[in-house]
Amino acid sequence: MPSTTRPPLGPVAAVLAETPLARTRRARRIHRVLAARYPDAHCELDFRSPFELLVATILSAQCTDVRVNQVTPALFARFPDAAAMAGADRAELEGLIQPTGFFRAKADSLLRASAQLVAEHGGEVPPRQGDLVRLAGVGRKTANVVLGDAFGVPGLTVDTHVGRLSRRLGFTAGEDPVRVEAELAAIFPRRAPEGDHTLLSHRLIFHGRRTCFARRPACGACPVRRWCPSSAVGEQDPQRAVAMVKGPWPEGPA
Repeated sequence: MPSTTRPPLGPVAAVLAETPLARTRRARRIHRVLAARYPDAHCELDFRSPFELLVATILSAQCTDVRVNQVTPALFARFPDAAAMAGADRAELEGLIQPTGFFRAKADSLLRASAQLVAEHGGEVPPRQGDLVRLAGVGRKTANVVLGDAFGVPGLTVDTHVGRLSRRLGFTAGEDPVRVEAELAAIFPRRAPEGDHTLLSHRLIFHGRRTCFARRPACGACPVRRWCPSSAVGEQDPQRAVAMVKGPWPEGPA
């Protein structure tokens, strides 16, 4: 007799099959579990001022935070503020940021954005998204990082990790970051207990970097696998999955 067991729904099919209310309840439960798993989730770029965070976030495009943190001490020692960076020698600036990749385009963004800060904002980083996204090299993702972590203004940072996990967890089927941001905001409105958008972004990023890897997630060690429509795509053996997890292991397989 043929088996009647149905294969698990993929994330896109799960989004289409689930009611908005069921998706919201499931997503909020996942967020609560991730909050318990990553109580120290935070921005992993090193910075001491809004300007330093703006620069570091621009440099982080197509580059790891670890590499950016290796580059920025010397960069900020040489160019500590917008006025100094606006007047930087391009060749020197490119040499300092070359390890982050795409250094010519990034140097152009840093020089232009710094000049805009000096000319339009007295050399200070503005605490408003509308002003931030008008700066060279700054989109909604970078603006939300700066607002959330430098100014305490909650914002959803849809980077590669947040976008990937939002689809993998079945929060959204969208590929466009603006759509993903809007759908996450609908599930996690700011007035809700789970509505701290900055922390939500950090927890998804932490989970993506430590457990829910792009190529092969450690599903057997994932604390939210029972609510995840993609829980069959990664390593299922709990011991092998635990060995894959990056960072301290808090409590054994979930």
